[in-house]
Amino acid sequence: MIHHLKGKLVEKNPTHVIIECGGVGYFVNISLHTFSKLADGELINLYTHLQVKEDSHTLFGFFEKSEREIFRLLLSVSGIGSSTARTMLSSLSPAQIRDAIANGDVPTIQGIKGIGAKTAQRVILDLKDKVLKVYDIDEVSLTSNNTNKEEALSALEVLGFARRQSEKVVDKVLLQDSSLSVENIIKLALKNL
Repeated sequence: MIHHLKGKLVEKNPTHVIIECGGVGYFVNISLHTFSKLADGELINLYTHLQVKEDSHTLFGFFEKSEREIFRLLLSVSGIGSSTARTMLSSLSPAQIRDAIANGDVPTIQGIKGIGAKTAQRVILDLKDKVLKVYDIDEVSLTSNNTNKEEALSALEVLGFARRQSEKVVDKVLLQDSSLSVENIIKLALKNL
């Protein structure tokens, strides 16, 4: 119903903000990820999700559309409510959650407070296919500060390798030595592809 809010940031807390839009102050629940991206005292734009229950209407705000999409995917999992989904997005970035689901990384998801082994497995089982479908969308794809990694991935794509598969291999290579040149990243990645 409410796609986004654009207005003046009146109050900012780690768990919520108040945004004034056209004279109306909206109480919007946020994650720590969104909190860290917001600057003080300026006009802001948050993508929103309105949760309607019998006894309440609760508004959740997200700095990026990708975070809102991950939040909505998490809500679709049995046993994950809005507070658990928000805790997950406060503990890990949307990209980390997406990657953990795509790679079947149970320990990472289980490391979030309040998430047990069964819930972590259910999240991965229910969402892996959905996450992989949106994995290559630019808006949701991981932005990296490592230009060598990006150049190596582009080169591997030109060579005909799938980006998703290449990214996993390049990440493993960079875990061993993050100071590698583009050429060495490509050489080591080709040995593992």
